[in-house]
Amino acid sequence: MATTVFTIANQKGGVGKTTTAVNLAAALADLKIHTLLIDLDPQANATSAIGVEKQEGRSLYGPLRGEGSAMEMITPTSYEHLALIPSEEDLAAAEIELSQMENYLMKLRAVLQPLRDSGGYRAIIIDCPPALGMLSMNSLAAADYLLITLQCEYMALEGLGQILRNVERLKTANINAALELGGVVMTMFDVRTNLSRQVVDEVKQHLPDKIFSTVIPRTVRLSEAPSFGKTIFDYDKLSPGATAYRHLAKEVTERFSLK
Repeated sequence: MATTVFTIANQKGGVGKTTTAVNLAAALADLKIHTLLIDLDPQANATSAIGVEKQEGRSLYGPLRGEGSAMEMITPTSYEHLALIPSEEDLAAAEIELSQMENYLMKLRAVLQPLRDSGGYRAIIIDCPPALGMLSMNSLAAADYLLITLQCEYMALEGLGQILRNVERLKTANINAALELGGVVMTMFDVRTNLSRQVVDEVKQHLPDKIFSTVIPRTVRLSEAPSFGKTIFDYDKLSPGATAYRHLAKEVTERFSLK
């Protein structure tokens, strides 16, 4: 089966982007879908959240510069069907160096092509930095689908428009004409507030076909898990957060025919 590449991007930090990348990847792996998680954020939060130590020379920094391959950077995780390409601080230099290269927006696409061709993974999930810089734009150029995590607050809606305009620019410029908005994941949903429900309703009005029916709750357990180097399933498998990400994984599997 063909490999589907998802990028999880949002120029705003603290919206559940890495939490979603890590736990969605783990939940897909639990469904026996061969998944590769790529940590493209120099802060390496996805790497530590999945319990992998940062190692020098194991990020995509080298391959993006034409040194080594993405295949060589693949690292196993504690999940049978989930592998990781970790991040490290040197990836921050790629933000500057990429802009000085030819075809600078297409570098990640070229680096990932052998992984696509290998057929070893059904899903590749890319976790981006919280900014629409060179790394995030490269991930959009390399992906089949963009998944947006959106916090249930009003300011989040402004960011949604901004990232969608960038998608259209990439398509118009023929950098990635096939890129589609795969879906919007509503995160940090607080059942006690009307605001959370109002924001979800507003996104449903704007993007009725794209919003996932699963909403991710605001829970202490979800925010605690990464500090222990664990996914929510290893940290508290019966928590509302774990249940939500299992449901989201099933939705993603059905929407994109991953099985």
